[in-house]
Amino acid sequence: MKNISSVLLISALAFNQSCTTMKQTDIQQELPAPDPSLSSNPFMKKSKLQYEAPEFDKIKNEHFKPAFDYGLKQHEAEIIKIANNPAAPTFENTIVALEKSGEVLRRAQIVFSNLTSANTNPTLQALDEEYAPIFAAHSDKLYLNENLYKRIQSIKEDGLDPESKRLVQYYKQNFEIAGANLSAADKEKLKQINQELASLSTQYSNKLLEARKQGGVFFSDAKELDGLSADEIAAAAADAKTAGQPGKYLLALQNTTQQPLLQNLKNRATREKLFKASWTRAEKGDANDTRSTIEKLAKLRLKKAQILGKKNFAEWKLQDQMAKTPEAATKLMNQIATPAVETARREAKDIQDLIDQQKGGFKVEPWDWNFYAEQVRKAKFDLDESEIKPYFEITTVLEKGVFFAAEKFYGLTFKKRTDLPVYHPDVVTYEVFDHDGKSIAIYYLDFYTRDSKNGGAWMSNFVEQSYLLGTKPVIVNCYNYQKPAPGKPSLISYDDVSTIFHEFGHSIHGMFASQKYPSLSGTNVPRDFVEFPSQINEHWALDPVVLKNYAVHYETKQPIPQALVDKIKKASTFNQGYMTTELVSAAELDMDWHTVSNDSQFIPVLDFEKQSLASHGFNLATVPPRYHTPYFAHIWGGGYSAGYYAYLWSETLDNDAWEWISKNGGLTRENGDRFRKYILSVGNSVDLNQAFRDFTGHDPDIKPLLRNRGFIK
Repeated sequence: MKNISSVLLISALAFNQSCTTMKQTDIQQELPAPDPSLSSNPFMKKSKLQYEAPEFDKIKNEHFKPAFDYGLKQHEAEIIKIANNPAAPTFENTIVALEKSGEVLRRAQIVFSNLTSANTNPTLQALDEEYAPIFAAHSDKLYLNENLYKRIQSIKEDGLDPESKRLVQYYKQNFEIAGANLSAADKEKLKQINQELASLSTQYSNKLLEARKQGGVFFSDAKELDGLSADEIAAAAADAKTAGQPGKYLLALQNTTQQPLLQNLKNRATREKLFKASWTRAEKGDANDTRSTIEKLAKLRLKKAQILGKKNFAEWKLQDQMAKTPEAATKLMNQIATPAVETARREAKDIQDLIDQQKGGFKVEPWDWNFYAEQVRKAKFDLDESEIKPYFEITTVLEKGVFFAAEKFYGLTFKKRTDLPVYHPDVVTYEVFDHDGKSIAIYYLDFYTRDSKNGGAWMSNFVEQSYLLGTKPVIVNCYNYQKPAPGKPSLISYDDVSTIFHEFGHSIHGMFASQKYPSLSGTNVPRDFVEFPSQINEHWALDPVVLKNYAVHYETKQPIPQALVDKIKKASTFNQGYMTTELVSAAELDMDWHTVSNDSQFIPVLDFEKQSLASHGFNLATVPPRYHTPYFAHIWGGGYSAGYYAYLWSETLDNDAWEWISKNGGLTRENGDRFRKYILSVGNSVDLNQAFRDFTGHDPDIKPLLRNRGFIK
């Protein structure tokens, strides 16, 4: 996942319309002078670390508020100057000036956004709730500024280079989408709604973080954890002790509906308890119940869309995406949903047959699926997850797998750095070098789950690449793997391996950014394109050359046997009906929430979800959506509202492009250079549909996706 919430349009913030009549002499007086107390604030000047990496050894909680306050004032003054410039509007004095503005605020916000996701605390959470509406209002001060909009409209594209032309188009489109053409009265309504939405989204995220923390399940007897490894049980005991329950065992919740440990837990009552704790984590009627917040968010989003002249929120949100319309996104989802559900039904029968053969005496429930699916897989393919895990030690997967593939395909090399400060002791850092030996990026890894971290896995930038600003990318990948007991190896599943390759795909997209302007740089692309580079990177996990290099037994140091590799590949389409159904049902659920066109269509959260799933034929009780509405963080707190379909849209691009790579030699530098040229290095500076055609030679085709999932031959 690309952490959209941390992609800050800092250069696109400005002062409001009421200030556009100030004289130029007044503007100069408004430029704030730094308070002497800010002299030691690390956000007031560029970091002296390589590539302006954050000085985490100096950054304290108390630095954010004064940096925000000063940064807001400074940025407002800069924008007033741009908006009221008496000189005729030009690309340089308007667009470029906007791209350069807001330096202090940019530095403070981007670090703050990452910390509130990866290592938050009550102080930062309180600041987040306080400043969310302030930042939303600050953003509106640009987009609803009539004078500034007129300046941008009047800029001629003649004589500009292609990237500069694209930037002018980008600004014009963003202003119009945000409401620059509204009446003064509607602009005021929109400002209020945007501030309320920002506050509610932050409240939702904070509630959900606490709900996940409180939702973990304690067990008193290790026998209840039968099926887990000794190391996993030891880690559960250590987590319980840390949580103030020594002598017990804590199974913490991960972000998704299904929990990874369910496939190993033999005790059915334990599985049921863990699943239900996951499913109900944010609907307990307590302070962490998210349902009322969601209902307010959904209604306000509809109101916002209608003020902006659209019939629903999805219609407004998708204007600048590759899909363009909710109808196009839904058409793609429906093409995938039908074969997915049909396949899941057959998989459910296989599982029920196994339960009956074992004289289980019960019908399969959601908490049974992964446990018995693992047994079906073992029976069909003679493949046991516990047989695989010893070959996937997390650091080896990273350095000998992910990095190795990047070296073979792109010529990259990596050097571990221990001299750069980090925001948590678990974080590790690498410097990245291009094929010619030149340093191009700094890369942070944060592998393990903790109470202060949001669930899921994501990539973010600490510093965006920009030739205009003279900056190189500083990137972080965050995960939520269970930390092993001290002295024990961190062994992960093959699904976890795929996730590491996936998130690094986002990172490589950011590392290869080659844009002049930060607004168009790297991963600042439509949501339904941003997952394409990450998803295609997953395929390298099973490439024979790559797999043999990293899949090494952590004890014997022997490479994974070819017989086991063959089993993994043969089983690659196993359980795809289930996995696709849980994904596409969540995507359809998201779209239904955001295609409501009348307030009266909103009903209580749980009823709405039930109605949505039934309307699309997702009536398999054993296959719940990957995210239940109360904890669907992507859409209520993570920037993917009306956009969760993006994973399926991008996966269509991914499988089609992968088929091209496979047919043209696979893991070669020539193919890597081509993918870098047409896809990874263009950012949002070109037509991305054309970029795909330039790489593959044709428009996207859904058939490779359906073949890869085993739905067609």
